[in-house]
Amino acid sequence: MLSRNEPQVYARRLRAVLIRSIPLLEARGIVIVVLAGVVGVMAGVLVTAMSQMVQGMHGLLFGVQPGGRLSAMFSLSDPVQAAIPAIGGILLGLSVVWLRKRKFRTPVDPIEANALYGGRMSLTDTFIIAGQTIISSGFGASVGLEAGYTQVGSGLASRLARALRLRRNDVRILVGCGAAGAIAAAFDAPLTGAFYGFELVIGIYSVANVAPVMTAAICASLTAEVFGGVPFPLELAGLPPLTASQYLPFLLLGLLGGAASIAIMHLVSLIERGFARLSIDASLRPFIGGILVGLLGLVTPQVLSSGHGALHREFAMNYGIAVVASVFVLKLAASAISLGSGFRGGLFFASLFLGALLGKIFAGVMAFVSPATGIDPAVAAVVGMTSLAVGVVGGPLTMTFLALESTRDLTLTGVVLAASIMSAILVRETFGYSFSTWRFHLRGETIRSAHDVGWMRSLTVGSMMRKDVRTIDASTTLGAFRKEIPLGSAQRVIAVDEGRHYVGVLIVAELHSELSDGETPVRTLAQFKDAVLVPTMNVQSAAETFQRAGAEELAVVEDFADRVVLGLLTESHLMRRYAEELDKARRDLSGEG
Repeated sequence: MLSRNEPQVYARRLRAVLIRSIPLLEARGIVIVVLAGVVGVMAGVLVTAMSQMVQGMHGLLFGVQPGGRLSAMFSLSDPVQAAIPAIGGILLGLSVVWLRKRKFRTPVDPIEANALYGGRMSLTDTFIIAGQTIISSGFGASVGLEAGYTQVGSGLASRLARALRLRRNDVRILVGCGAAGAIAAAFDAPLTGAFYGFELVIGIYSVANVAPVMTAAICASLTAEVFGGVPFPLELAGLPPLTASQYLPFLLLGLLGGAASIAIMHLVSLIERGFARLSIDASLRPFIGGILVGLLGLVTPQVLSSGHGALHREFAMNYGIAVVASVFVLKLAASAISLGSGFRGGLFFASLFLGALLGKIFAGVMAFVSPATGIDPAVAAVVGMTSLAVGVVGGPLTMTFLALESTRDLTLTGVVLAASIMSAILVRETFGYSFSTWRFHLRGETIRSAHDVGWMRSLTVGSMMRKDVRTIDASTTLGAFRKEIPLGSAQRVIAVDEGRHYVGVLIVAELHSELSDGETPVRTLAQFKDAVLVPTMNVQSAAETFQRAGAEELAVVEDFADRVVLGLLTESHLMRRYAEELDKARRDLSGEG
């Protein structure tokens, strides 16, 4: 008869055996694909649950009827409802105070996790972001749920991968699978979700990641359909055919979309700086932002929440250019105020809505300027929608496939791709960031994509330096130096003063050929006096220091203030280690590792 604790012991042993067996199974690749399918199912369930929660909040708070959308309403049923975003701002502010007291660090999103931390994401961060996003969108702030979707999908994928002790690159791939599944479920668009994972979260499309990412996207989309599907999918069939004369104007629209996306990102950061200059505490900013968004919602509810209903209304109705332009300005202001004041969410769907409005405005202007082109407003809305979203979100192929899966029109998809590329080139050449990476830049990070650069940060000077460095007192005379260190016994020696404080590098061959008086102190002949390395420097910073100094070997000191010598690092060793790690990263991405 088994004792009470024996089943638990057997369970622990079984778990240990499974964990140890995972590396063997990984080599065949099939386990990663199976796990990607599990991640896709989880993402589909979570996206559906979050969407239904927000819809329920809209019904409860704003009186939205079942099957309706907040932003599709023609007006608020009660002016008092304009205060609801401010109430959401109070709740969000309280969460900021709570997080501050608990000393939580800034949450890590999937792009940052894959770029810097090998896909490691905190479940606590994930649920905090998901909760704040639901509050923000549920109370009517002009933000989308897509950031929350991708966070929960990727966060749970990361936790699953780390629980099974998968390799760094496999963790990164599963994080991309989580994000891909979330977007696929949100739009009922597997290809869109997959390329979101490739372009924005993994950072590259390769043979090694195509099977798991596509598996996750398809499983997530099918799971969402099982639970009722996307409430308002982007189905834009029946658009008129394009003519050759319309291609050039649409390329111009792509450039306009890129320029508008840059302006939007600058506007959000401008509002953030405005709150900072007014010394308004971060816990109060959402309340103030909620008041302003509520006032805009009194003008038109189209500016509230993500804008799904408003986008479908724009495609279904033929509004005049003045009305479209006014909605564009109001939605732009509401989104910038919401994000700039601290509401949690993203600009994914807001950029689609704003882009569609921009396309309709463009079509209206072209009807006056050049009626012969015959640009259809709905077609222009699709091109504008994708080109502006490419500038804000990044990922031209992601948005191109969104257009393809929404319209089923290959000819239009070709034009969308061309316009998206024009937008991406303009943003990259003149601005250099998408909205996600721009916000990293404002925080002091230098990453521009999800490419794995975390290994560069872990490859530090301290891990590469030689500690058996030869030193000599900087007051030693030239004659004494020649006797103590004969020619050929060493190439370089570090000159130090009392307490091993760095003075400079002495080139042995140069000091033996030096014609100065033998009583000259070697201190005066030392080189690279101001060029030193510290152990915490990463390989990139160290390489830049070598390049500026023009040195082949530099001293490593404890810190820049005291400059106590710890070791020595050669440029050749640094570049060799960098090349080895770079080749390893390349093999991981291509599936050779």
